[in-house]
Amino acid sequence: MTGQGAAHRPRRRAVTPDEARIWHAVTRDVAPLPGREAVVIEDSATAAAEPAAPPPPPSFRPTAAPPVKAKTVLAPLSPAQAPAGLDRRSADRMKKGEMEIEGRLDLHGMTQDSAHAHLAAFVTRAWESGKRCVLVITGKGGRTGPGVLRREVPRWLNQAPLRERIIGIAQARQKDGGDGALYVLIRRRR
Repeated sequence: MTGQGAAHRPRRRAVTPDEARIWHAVTRDVAPLPGREAVVIEDSATAAAEPAAPPPPPSFRPTAAPPVKAKTVLAPLSPAQAPAGLDRRSADRMKKGEMEIEGRLDLHGMTQDSAHAHLAAFVTRAWESGKRCVLVITGKGGRTGPGVLRREVPRWLNQAPLRERIIGIAQARQKDGGDGALYVLIRRRR
């Protein structure tokens, strides 16, 4: 420890000319508070330096770069809407609960963090193993209204990387959990 009461202060570095120029541009229209003076940051290099010559324009050399695949923006999923990109018959079968459920995940009693991690792992495993339709049980909630997981699971399914692996979601039929469960239609691996 150093002497009593001595506070350790890091050494200040010098302000660069670019930083001084930017600070001046940002603060030129700002008036100081009443009773205070305006702070002027002046760098010795800024005052003496001549404006630098602009850099030469970049030379254009066409190269054979690999084509960049445009990222597809996927529409948000909602249990109330028909999934985009799914034929009508499959969408109807999913909504009616006629598709074979190839996996189930019960999130009852889990915290949000735990449920989110389990959901991500479950959907990823289902996608990797080629499953088509899975059931995610969130629970209906308590006396105070819809549960947190019931509200959050559709949002999580709409976020990357899960959204890229899912075609659609639909509210489950009563026999499979009703309002407290969702059918999740998994996209096929390509």
